[in-house]
Amino acid sequence: MKLTGKTEFLALACVLIAGFASVFFLSNRLESSKPQMPEQYEDEDLSLQGQRLRGYSLGFEGLIADWYWMRSLQYIGNKFVESTEKTISLDDLTPLNPRLLYPLLDNAATLDPHFMSVYEYGATVLPAIDPEQAIAIVEKGIRNNPEEWRLYHFLGFIEWRLKHYDKAAAAYDKGSEIPGSPPFMKLMAARMRSDAGSRDTARLIYKRIYDQSQDSQTRENARLRLLQMDYFDERDVIREALKELRTLYGRCPASWKEVTPLLVNKKLPGDRDFRIDEDGDLVDPSDAPYVLVDGDDKGCDVGLDRTKTKIPLK
Repeated sequence: MKLTGKTEFLALACVLIAGFASVFFLSNRLESSKPQMPEQYEDEDLSLQGQRLRGYSLGFEGLIADWYWMRSLQYIGNKFVESTEKTISLDDLTPLNPRLLYPLLDNAATLDPHFMSVYEYGATVLPAIDPEQAIAIVEKGIRNNPEEWRLYHFLGFIEWRLKHYDKAAAAYDKGSEIPGSPPFMKLMAARMRSDAGSRDTARLIYKRIYDQSQDSQTRENARLRLLQMDYFDERDVIREALKELRTLYGRCPASWKEVTPLLVNKKLPGDRDFRIDEDGDLVDPSDAPYVLVDGDDKGCDVGLDRTKTKIPLK
């Protein structure tokens, strides 16, 4: 039987409607029967591995590497936003369960072996998640870029954080042998052997990362660490003043107005001065007011306002 144009249209419409209905039914059926996945499982587990994409991405490896790189930044950002933790320490990000950061960074480095920002970010963030992964990503960078002295700086940085000072010194030594490496590398090798655990050494390392990093997020992490070093310096002096006042008056001060006169002539490293806000309160290096802690029998102390400060909290 020959169908007319109108009949053909109606038949086609019926087929389409039946198809959509079948898809809807099957989707609901699959969704209801889908097994319960562990909380730590995420869709990113299904992402293709970077190694498998090499040679099959039609020359777009760099573009795909950029995607993995941006995804890694978003991934960590989302972890912070979604976290229910009251405070998050930059020294320990494991409560965030960021288990996919290394695979994302590793994929980016596989697709673009000269992507320096990937190695820098991995070197500064992964130590707070898995130090072995941090070392692995930097060593991969060294294999792919043996002429980059900065990668030896990051390897030395990771070993320094782990208190492996001999290994840190060896990394700085090796980096100092690369043509074009700055005197800083030899200086840090010597520091690792003589004064590795000092605050001055930490300041030197983070200042170098801040000045030389090509990645904005790595620079921001270093900036926060430098603020933390400034806070440690200020805390030492403030504690001395509080101890002096308690000895003098037999009590803790009622407000910072009693403390600040003792701090006026105190000098901090780098010729910095203490700062006071418009309310007369002493503020930390991130401009948040310090908290005056009355410890009664335990003495007086200075603390950070956890709701306002940007200083990394331990």
